[in-house]
Amino acid sequence: MGCDGGTIPKRHELVKGPRKVEKADKNAELVAKWHYCALSQEKLRRPIVACELGRLYNKDAIIEFLLDKSADKTPMTAASHIKSIKNVTELKLADNPAWSGDKESIKGDKYDDMQSARFICPVVGLEMNGRHRFCFLRNCGCVFSERALKEIKSEVCHKCGVPFQEEDVIILNGNKEDVEVLKKRMEDRRLKSKLEKKSKKSKSAESASQQGTTEDSPGPSKAKGRKDCISSSSGEKKQVILTKSSDNGNSSVPGKVNKASATTTKRSIADSEKSEAYKSIFTSHSSAKRSKEECSNWVTHTAYCF
Repeated sequence: MGCDGGTIPKRHELVKGPRKVEKADKNAELVAKWHYCALSQEKLRRPIVACELGRLYNKDAIIEFLLDKSADKTPMTAASHIKSIKNVTELKLADNPAWSGDKESIKGDKYDDMQSARFICPVVGLEMNGRHRFCFLRNCGCVFSERALKEIKSEVCHKCGVPFQEEDVIILNGNKEDVEVLKKRMEDRRLKSKLEKKSKKSKSAESASQQGTTEDSPGPSKAKGRKDCISSSSGEKKQVILTKSSDNGNSSVPGKVNKASATTTKRSIADSEKSEAYKSIFTSHSSAKRSKEECSNWVTHTAYCF
Protein backbone atom coordinates (compact mmCIF):
# COMPACT_ATOMS: atom_id res chain seq x y z
CA MET A 1 0.00 0.00 0.00
CA GLY A 2 2.90 2.38 0.68
CA CYS A 3 3.81 4.72 3.51
CA ASP A 4 3.85 1.81 5.93
CA GLY A 5 7.26 2.66 7.29
CA GLY A 6 9.23 0.74 4.77
CA THR A 7 9.77 3.72 2.48
CA ILE A 8 10.76 7.27 3.39
CA PRO A 9 9.88 9.88 0.73
CA LYS A 10 12.44 12.61 0.04
CA ARG A 11 11.81 16.30 -0.27
CA HIS A 12 12.31 16.57 -4.02
CA GLU A 13 9.68 13.87 -4.44
CA LEU A 14 7.06 15.74 -2.39
CA VAL A 15 7.82 19.41 -3.24
CA LYS A 16 7.87 20.45 -6.89
CA GLY A 17 10.33 23.24 -7.66
CA PRO A 18 10.34 25.71 -10.58
CA ARG A 19 10.63 24.33 -14.04
CA LYS A 20 13.89 24.67 -15.85
CA VAL A 21 13.93 27.03 -18.77
CA GLU A 22 14.11 25.06 -21.96
CA LYS A 23 16.96 26.23 -24.14
CA ALA A 24 16.83 25.96 -27.87
CA ASP A 25 19.25 23.61 -29.50
CA LYS A 26 22.06 25.65 -31.02
CA ASN A 27 22.60 23.19 -33.82
CA ALA A 28 18.94 23.27 -34.78
CA GLU A 29 18.94 27.06 -34.66
CA LEU A 30 21.96 27.26 -36.96
CA VAL A 31 20.38 24.80 -39.38
CA ALA A 32 17.18 26.86 -39.46
CA LYS A 33 19.06 30.10 -40.21
CA TRP A 34 21.47 28.82 -42.82
CA HIS A 35 19.41 26.16 -44.58
CA TYR A 36 15.85 27.56 -44.60
CA CYS A 37 14.19 30.74 -45.87
CA ALA A 38 13.44 33.28 -43.13
CA LEU A 39 10.07 34.13 -44.71
CA SER A 40 8.55 30.93 -46.08
CA GLN A 41 10.48 28.45 -43.87
CA GLU A 42 11.30 26.40 -46.95
CA LYS A 43 14.73 25.11 -47.92
CA LEU A 44 16.95 27.70 -49.53
CA ARG A 45 17.25 27.27 -53.27
CA ARG A 46 18.67 29.51 -55.91
CA PRO A 47 18.17 32.37 -56.55
CA ILE A 48 18.90 33.31 -52.92
CA VAL A 49 18.67 36.91 -51.74
CA ALA A 50 19.61 38.72 -48.54
CA CYS A 51 18.15 41.83 -46.94
CA GLU A 52 19.99 44.78 -45.41
CA LEU A 53 19.82 43.10 -41.99
CA GLY A 54 21.62 39.96 -43.21
CA ARG A 55 18.71 37.50 -43.39
CA LEU A 56 18.49 34.85 -46.12
CA TYR A 57 15.39 34.40 -48.31
CA ASN A 58 14.24 32.65 -51.43
CA LYS A 59 13.69 35.23 -54.15
CA ASP A 60 10.36 33.68 -55.12
CA ALA A 61 9.06 34.09 -51.56
CA ILE A 62 10.04 37.79 -51.50
CA ILE A 63 8.31 38.45 -54.83
CA GLU A 64 5.13 36.74 -53.67
CA PHE A 65 5.23 38.71 -50.42
CA LEU A 66 5.55 42.02 -52.25
CA LEU A 67 2.83 41.21 -54.80
CA ASP A 68 0.33 40.19 -52.14
CA LYS A 69 -1.74 43.36 -51.52
CA SER A 70 -4.76 41.68 -49.92
CA ALA A 71 -6.22 42.84 -46.62
CA ASP A 72 -5.92 39.33 -45.16
CA LYS A 73 -2.16 39.41 -45.56
CA THR A 74 -0.45 38.15 -42.42
CA PRO A 75 2.22 40.54 -41.11
CA MET A 76 5.69 39.04 -41.31
CA THR A 77 8.21 40.42 -38.83
CA ALA A 78 11.04 38.81 -40.78
CA ALA A 79 10.21 40.89 -43.89
CA SER A 80 8.48 43.99 -42.48
CA HIS A 81 11.44 46.20 -43.45
CA ILE A 82 11.36 45.06 -47.10
CA LYS A 83 9.28 47.53 -49.13
CA SER A 84 10.49 46.73 -52.65
CA ILE A 85 12.72 44.31 -54.52
CA LYS A 86 15.48 46.95 -54.39
CA ASN A 87 15.83 46.37 -50.64
CA VAL A 88 17.28 42.88 -51.21
CA THR A 89 20.46 41.75 -52.97
CA GLU A 90 20.86 38.57 -54.97
CA LEU A 91 23.81 36.58 -53.62
CA LYS A 92 26.64 35.12 -55.70
CA LEU A 93 27.47 31.92 -53.80
CA ALA A 94 30.33 29.48 -54.37
CA ASP A 95 29.33 25.78 -54.35
CA ASN A 96 30.99 23.33 -52.00
CA PRO A 97 32.56 20.46 -54.03
CA ALA A 98 32.43 18.13 -50.99
CA TRP A 99 28.69 18.53 -50.53
CA SER A 100 26.75 15.54 -51.91
CA GLY A 101 23.27 16.86 -51.27
CA ASP A 102 20.24 14.93 -50.05
CA LYS A 103 20.73 11.88 -52.27
CA GLU A 104 22.57 9.80 -49.66
CA SER A 105 19.99 10.37 -46.91
CA ILE A 106 16.92 9.39 -48.90
CA LYS A 107 16.79 5.79 -47.58
CA GLY A 108 17.41 6.82 -43.99
CA ASP A 109 20.13 4.25 -43.41
CA LYS A 110 22.92 6.83 -43.22
CA TYR A 111 23.75 9.63 -40.81
CA ASP A 112 22.71 13.00 -42.18
CA ASP A 113 25.33 15.57 -41.23
CA MET A 114 23.47 18.85 -41.00
CA GLN A 115 26.67 20.77 -40.36
CA SER A 116 27.89 20.17 -43.89
CA ALA A 117 27.20 23.26 -45.96
CA ARG A 118 26.22 23.64 -49.56
CA PHE A 119 28.28 26.80 -50.07
CA ILE A 120 31.81 27.80 -49.08
CA CYS A 121 34.01 30.89 -49.04
CA PRO A 122 35.75 31.19 -52.43
CA VAL A 123 38.89 32.73 -50.85
CA VAL A 124 39.57 30.71 -47.68
CA GLY A 125 37.38 27.65 -48.29
CA LEU A 126 35.37 27.72 -45.03
CA GLU A 127 31.94 26.13 -45.11
CA MET A 128 28.94 28.41 -44.71
CA ASN A 129 27.25 26.37 -41.96
CA GLY A 130 26.86 29.01 -39.22
CA ARG A 131 29.99 28.21 -37.26
CA HIS A 132 31.95 30.86 -39.11
CA ARG A 133 30.89 34.44 -39.69
CA PHE A 134 30.04 35.23 -43.30
CA CYS A 135 29.19 38.50 -45.00
CA PHE A 136 28.28 39.82 -48.44
CA LEU A 137 28.92 43.03 -50.35
CA ARG A 138 25.85 45.11 -51.06
CA ASN A 139 27.28 46.50 -54.33
CA CYS A 140 27.90 43.19 -56.14
CA GLY A 141 26.36 40.45 -53.94
CA CYS A 142 29.53 38.34 -53.58
CA VAL A 143 29.71 36.28 -50.35
CA PHE A 144 32.92 35.84 -48.32
CA SER A 145 33.89 34.78 -44.84
CA GLU A 146 34.81 37.50 -42.38
CA ARG A 147 38.22 35.90 -41.97
CA ALA A 148 38.96 36.36 -45.67
CA LEU A 149 38.17 40.08 -45.54
CA LYS A 150 40.35 40.53 -42.45
CA GLU A 151 43.32 38.55 -43.71
CA ILE A 152 43.28 39.98 -47.22
CA LYS A 153 42.50 43.63 -46.72
CA SER A 154 41.40 45.34 -49.89
CA GLU A 155 39.01 48.01 -51.09
CA VAL A 156 38.06 45.91 -54.11
CA CYS A 157 35.98 42.72 -54.23
CA HIS A 158 38.18 39.59 -54.31
CA LYS A 159 35.92 37.89 -56.83
CA CYS A 160 34.60 40.50 -59.30
CA GLY A 161 36.80 43.55 -58.59
CA VAL A 162 34.00 46.00 -57.71
CA PRO A 163 35.13 48.71 -55.25
CA PHE A 164 33.36 48.81 -51.89
CA GLN A 165 33.42 50.61 -48.54
CA GLU A 166 33.02 49.44 -44.99
CA GLU A 167 29.33 50.40 -44.98
CA ASP A 168 28.68 48.05 -47.92
CA VAL A 169 29.74 44.97 -45.93
CA ILE A 170 26.68 43.24 -44.40
CA ILE A 171 27.07 40.31 -42.00
CA LEU A 172 24.84 37.30 -42.65
CA ASN A 173 22.76 36.04 -39.70
CA GLY A 174 24.61 38.18 -37.17
CA ASN A 175 23.92 38.56 -33.46
CA LYS A 176 21.77 41.27 -31.86
CA GLU A 177 24.54 43.86 -31.84
CA ASP A 178 25.26 43.30 -35.52
CA VAL A 179 21.57 43.61 -36.38
CA GLU A 180 21.29 46.91 -34.49
CA VAL A 181 24.27 48.36 -36.36
CA LEU A 182 22.90 47.19 -39.71
CA LYS A 183 19.47 48.60 -38.90
CA LYS A 184 20.93 52.02 -38.12
CA ARG A 185 22.88 52.00 -41.38
CA MET A 186 19.76 51.01 -43.28
CA GLU A 187 17.74 53.90 -41.81
CA ASP A 188 20.50 56.41 -42.56
CA ARG A 189 20.80 55.14 -46.12
CA ARG A 190 17.08 55.40 -46.77
CA LEU A 191 16.88 58.89 -45.25
CA LYS A 192 19.74 60.03 -47.45
CA SER A 193 18.07 58.67 -50.57
CA LYS A 194 14.82 60.49 -49.69
CA LEU A 195 16.64 63.79 -49.27
CA GLU A 196 18.39 63.33 -52.60
CA LYS A 197 15.07 62.68 -54.34
CA LYS A 198 13.55 65.82 -52.79
CA SER A 199 16.51 67.94 -53.88
CA LYS A 200 16.24 66.59 -57.43
CA LYS A 201 12.52 67.39 -57.54
CA SER A 202 13.10 70.94 -56.27
CA LYS A 203 15.84 71.52 -58.86
CA SER A 204 13.62 70.26 -61.68
CA ALA A 205 10.77 72.52 -60.51
CA GLU A 206 13.08 75.55 -60.41
CA SER A 207 14.38 74.85 -63.91
CA ALA A 208 10.82 74.49 -65.22
CA SER A 209 9.77 77.80 -63.62
CA GLN A 210 12.81 79.56 -65.11
CA GLN A 211 11.96 78.26 -68.56
CA GLY A 212 8.36 79.45 -68.14
CA THR A 213 9.47 82.97 -67.17
CA THR A 214 11.84 83.21 -70.13
CA GLU A 215 9.06 82.18 -72.49
CA ASP A 216 6.53 84.66 -71.02
CA SER A 217 8.90 87.68 -70.96
CA PRO A 218 8.72 89.77 -74.20
CA GLY A 219 11.81 90.09 -76.36
CA PRO A 220 13.42 93.33 -77.52
CA SER A 221 11.52 93.34 -80.82
CA LYS A 222 8.18 93.03 -79.02
CA ALA A 223 9.04 95.87 -76.65
CA LYS A 224 10.03 98.13 -79.55
CA GLY A 225 6.84 97.31 -81.38
CA ARG A 226 4.78 98.30 -78.39
CA LYS A 227 6.64 101.62 -78.07
CA ASP A 228 6.12 102.39 -81.76
CA CYS A 229 2.42 101.70 -81.46
CA ILE A 230 2.18 104.13 -78.57
CA SER A 231 4.11 106.82 -80.44
CA SER A 232 2.05 106.40 -83.63
CA SER A 233 -1.26 106.79 -81.82
CA SER A 234 -3.30 109.96 -82.54
CA GLY A 235 -3.16 113.01 -80.37
CA GLU A 236 -6.83 112.89 -79.51
CA LYS A 237 -6.39 109.44 -77.92
CA LYS A 238 -3.46 110.71 -75.86
CA GLN A 239 -5.53 113.64 -74.61
CA VAL A 240 -8.36 111.33 -73.63
CA ILE A 241 -6.06 108.99 -71.69
CA LEU A 242 -4.39 111.90 -69.89
CA THR A 243 -7.67 113.43 -68.87
CA LYS A 244 -8.95 110.12 -67.61
CA SER A 245 -5.88 109.48 -65.49
CA SER A 246 -5.71 113.04 -64.17
CA ASP A 247 -9.40 113.31 -63.27
CA ASN A 248 -9.58 109.95 -61.54
CA GLY A 249 -6.57 110.00 -59.24
CA ASN A 250 -7.68 107.05 -57.17
CA SER A 251 -7.86 104.59 -60.08
CA SER A 252 -4.49 103.27 -61.29
CA VAL A 253 -5.84 101.85 -64.59
CA PRO A 254 -6.88 104.42 -67.27
CA GLY A 255 -9.74 102.24 -68.56
CA LYS A 256 -11.59 102.37 -65.26
CA VAL A 257 -13.05 105.92 -65.34
CA ASN A 258 -16.09 107.22 -63.51
CA LYS A 259 -18.88 109.46 -64.88
CA ALA A 260 -17.20 112.74 -63.84
CA SER A 261 -14.12 111.98 -65.92
CA ALA A 262 -16.34 111.15 -68.93
CA THR A 263 -18.14 114.54 -68.71
CA THR A 264 -14.85 116.44 -68.46
CA THR A 265 -13.54 114.74 -71.58
CA LYS A 266 -16.70 115.65 -73.51
CA ARG A 267 -16.38 119.30 -72.43
CA SER A 268 -12.76 119.46 -73.48
CA ILE A 269 -13.63 118.10 -76.94
CA ALA A 270 -16.51 120.60 -77.33
CA ASP A 271 -14.29 123.52 -76.27
CA SER A 272 -11.67 122.54 -78.77
CA GLU A 273 -14.28 122.43 -81.58
CA LYS A 274 -15.60 125.91 -80.63
CA SER A 275 -12.12 127.39 -80.57
CA GLU A 276 -11.44 126.02 -84.06
CA ALA A 277 -14.70 127.60 -85.35
CA TYR A 278 -13.79 130.97 -83.84
CA LYS A 279 -10.36 130.80 -85.43
CA SER A 280 -11.84 130.14 -88.88
CA ILE A 281 -14.26 133.12 -88.54
CA PHE A 282 -11.48 135.44 -87.36
CA THR A 283 -9.23 134.52 -90.22
CA SER A 284 -12.02 135.07 -92.82
CA HIS A 285 -12.89 138.52 -91.35
CA SER A 286 -9.28 139.64 -91.30
CA SER A 287 -8.80 138.57 -94.94
CA ALA A 288 -11.90 140.62 -95.99
CA LYS A 289 -10.53 143.74 -94.28
CA ARG A 290 -7.21 143.32 -96.05
CA SER A 291 -8.89 143.03 -99.47
CA LYS A 292 -10.90 146.27 -98.91
CA GLU A 293 -7.81 148.20 -97.87
CA GLU A 294 -5.89 147.00 -100.92
CA CYS A 295 -8.74 148.11 -103.24
CA SER A 296 -8.91 151.60 -101.73
CA ASN A 297 -5.16 152.00 -102.01
CA TRP A 298 -5.27 150.97 -105.66
CA VAL A 299 -8.05 153.54 -106.43
CA THR A 300 -6.17 156.45 -104.81
CA HIS A 301 -3.03 155.51 -106.66
CA THR A 302 -4.68 155.48 -110.04
CA ALA A 303 -6.37 158.88 -109.42
CA TYR A 304 -3.08 160.50 -108.52
CA CYS A 305 -1.47 159.22 -111.66
CA PHE A 306 -4.19 160.61 -113.92
